[in-house]
Amino acid sequence: MKSAVETLNPTRVRLTVEVPFEELKPSLDAAYKKINQQVSVPGFRKGKIPNRVIDQRFGRAAVLEEAVNDALPRFYTQAVDEGKIEVLGQPDITDIEGVEKIADGGDLKFTAEVDIRPEVTLPDFTEISVTVDPIVVSDEDVDKSLEQLRERFSSVKDVEREAAAGDIVVVDLEAKVDGEVPDDGLASGVSYEIGSGRLIDGIDDAVVGLAAGGTATFSTELKGGTQAGKTSEVTVTVTAVQEKELPELDDEFAQLASEFDTLDELRADSRKRLERMKEFDQATQAQEKVLDELLSKVEMDYPEKLLKDEIETRRHNLEHHQLEPMGLTLEAYLATQDKSLEDFLAETEEQAKKGIKTQFVLDQIVGNEELGVNQEELTEHLIRRAAGSGLTPDQFAQQVVQGGQVPLLVGEVARGKALALVVEAAKVVDTEGNEINFDDDETDESAETVETVEAVAADETADKSTEA
Repeated sequence: MKSAVETLNPTRVRLTVEVPFEELKPSLDAAYKKINQQVSVPGFRKGKIPNRVIDQRFGRAAVLEEAVNDALPRFYTQAVDEGKIEVLGQPDITDIEGVEKIADGGDLKFTAEVDIRPEVTLPDFTEISVTVDPIVVSDEDVDKSLEQLRERFSSVKDVEREAAAGDIVVVDLEAKVDGEVPDDGLASGVSYEIGSGRLIDGIDDAVVGLAAGGTATFSTELKGGTQAGKTSEVTVTVTAVQEKELPELDDEFAQLASEFDTLDELRADSRKRLERMKEFDQATQAQEKVLDELLSKVEMDYPEKLLKDEIETRRHNLEHHQLEPMGLTLEAYLATQDKSLEDFLAETEEQAKKGIKTQFVLDQIVGNEELGVNQEELTEHLIRRAAGSGLTPDQFAQQVVQGGQVPLLVGEVARGKALALVVEAAKVVDTEGNEINFDDDETDESAETVETVEAVAADETADKSTEA
């Protein structure tokens, strides 16, 4: 077999392949054998039909077509290997020549166009510098944390008075659009904390001052449901007003809400937990900022077909996997976001580019540094991913194996290690001028944030689209 590679642009090549007849012999034999098992000819047992009879009864062209279909993937792969090409996705095979010539012992010729990985020139990681938030836990932070803990142990009681901010009201709702109540325009027995912002715009002003049995009507723009984005006349009826009762913040509460005997011990533990959270947030912020700075220092061409497919995949996932289950169309969703379709497509393209670039750049680091993934690292990552999916580790692992997604998980772990390497080399300081050094344990603990970064930037579809 002879092959030649022609560069069409920095991210696409054309392979020209010429296969001598003798190298097609295995595929021809396989074609006769396959047809032999599929057809019946009077006077011959199935599988025992002579090749000349198959040619006479079904035509030599049918055999040649079967042989070519069998041979093309094999010789294409061989040409890719010989050319040492890192291909992306499936090739467009065109200009297949020689089917007629093969009958006379001629050669098979074909061309294939395919996207390739763009060249990525990495910067000096030590030249990357970012600023992150400092780790500061104030007394107010601790007080807020304890207040949230009190909220968890609060109780409610019905009161016979008008509702006020901070109260909980039980309400019935009726929403009309253009004078009609849609199928999802009624709700009853809804419990709502005034001021929490967890229901619909305008309801706080409507219910404040109402006692049980009180009714009010207000206009609002619906954010979800079948009428999302439309103006609705909402009638709210208060059926109960409830007051929250918080436990006293004392030693008795500390014993109720924790394993500590005193409030001082609980307060000290809350401070330590907040510090650990701030440390994790700082590490995550450092990774995200270092990644953005790294990407800004890399110039890269984007494979046209890959980018187009990625944009379409993102749009499809949003429309059919996120909005459709909520009864929303893309147009209604964009209306709630005050965005045009052009704005959406522009943002989607930028996100797709960031996702693709993130993968290529981190993959380049993985290759350059020869970063491997051991079983322990893969298992830890799998457990984290399982926790986020709502499945047990065994269930998630079975799903991954059955879906052939093990290489994708390995890639995620390797890219996490690549990003950790860049963070370690970069200069990271907080806003107070203190230089931050992330030791191996901190880096490993936050390595899964590369998955978050990739998910935001690429929705994990770039992994599948660009797997060589």
